[in-house]
Amino acid sequence: MGIVRAAVFASIIAIGGAAYVYRDDVMRQVGPHLGMGKEAKAAENQASPAAGAQPQGRRGRANPGAGVPVVVTTIGKKPMSVVIEAVGTVQAIASIQIKPRMDSQIMKVNVEEGALVKEGDLLFELDNRTLKAQLGMLEAQIRKTKAQIEQAKRDNERADGLLSKGAGTAVQRDTSATNLKSLEAQLESDEANRQATLTQLSYTEIRAPVSGRIGSISSKAGTVVRVADNTATATLAVINQVNPIFVSFAIPQVLLPDLRAAMAKGPARVDAIVNDKRQSGTMAFIENTVDPNTGTVTAKARIDNGNEGLWPGQFVKVEVILGVEPEAISVSAAAVQLGPQGPYVFVVKDGVADVRPVVIKRTQGGVSVIGTGLEDGESVVIDGQLRLVSGAPVIIRPPTAPAPASPTAPAAAASKPRG
Repeated sequence: MGIVRAAVFASIIAIGGAAYVYRDDVMRQVGPHLGMGKEAKAAENQASPAAGAQPQGRRGRANPGAGVPVVVTTIGKKPMSVVIEAVGTVQAIASIQIKPRMDSQIMKVNVEEGALVKEGDLLFELDNRTLKAQLGMLEAQIRKTKAQIEQAKRDNERADGLLSKGAGTAVQRDTSATNLKSLEAQLESDEANRQATLTQLSYTEIRAPVSGRIGSISSKAGTVVRVADNTATATLAVINQVNPIFVSFAIPQVLLPDLRAAMAKGPARVDAIVNDKRQSGTMAFIENTVDPNTGTVTAKARIDNGNEGLWPGQFVKVEVILGVEPEAISVSAAAVQLGPQGPYVFVVKDGVADVRPVVIKRTQGGVSVIGTGLEDGESVVIDGQLRLVSGAPVIIRPPTAPAPASPTAPAAAASKPRG
């Protein structure tokens, strides 16, 4: 064992001595290759235009080799609608609570919950027997008073005739005339009482004040209702007028002048979008005050809703069309990047990407309308920007089409044996 250790130590000493003796020759052969990595990288960074031309606010790795594959599109002028987008709430034009106007008992309910009713439809019938009896008494009193008036007229004519012949006195004539006027006043009072009773009797028939959709009915036949009842069940039902219907939304105050200008030219079109289905209407009015807490102003649009595609309380997407810009320069919103200095795009010219700051007028439907920064006919990168820096070479590739669904997949899944 001692002999083996001695042999190992002797080998190590021999190798170390040889390395020390020939150290100069080894450094001359290996030294240039050790320093090549840093020197080559520095020279490469100086020679690459992509490394020294990175846009402000964007940091990426230059691609010194082949160009970056990107998808581009050529922009051009075309008509673009000027649209304000917002989120709105559907509101009924009229929401009316149906309450009794007299103390009575519900005798009959003539409508079902959730039914569509028309103006004037009979909804509830209250107990009217007492009022009908009172009406009969008043009509009888009116007939009696009319009979008395006829007799008073005859008496008055006789008194006038006797006075003219000298057989009567002026006192008799005046008394007869006073009696006739008193009976005529009594007739007017009886007719007024009859009209008041008829009005009370009309309260026993509760009819729909507007056309619309009725909600839940809290009181059924047999329920006693009172005018002074302030509980939740005092409202018999609620009718919402749903055709036409309001859509309420808020817009920033900076867009208020544009909206008012569009309304001054004529009816401004408004589209309410629900599940990719549009219903069109027109602007109804703008609130007369800007909310100082949010800097927005409330507006409402009136939209035809015969198909009841809009429901009160529903949230919808709203598009207000203010007009059409005939020669707008637009690009896909995916092409616009955002940096500390604002939005920018990559423009490809002569196979090299260039950063171009732009001013965005508006973005609608996935398309950004450019105010300044781009010209007609330029090529803009719409895919592949993550690997780009200013001055980097690019390779233009066609857009990738979505892969079609395999028609055999369901059959294969169906034919797969179950475990």
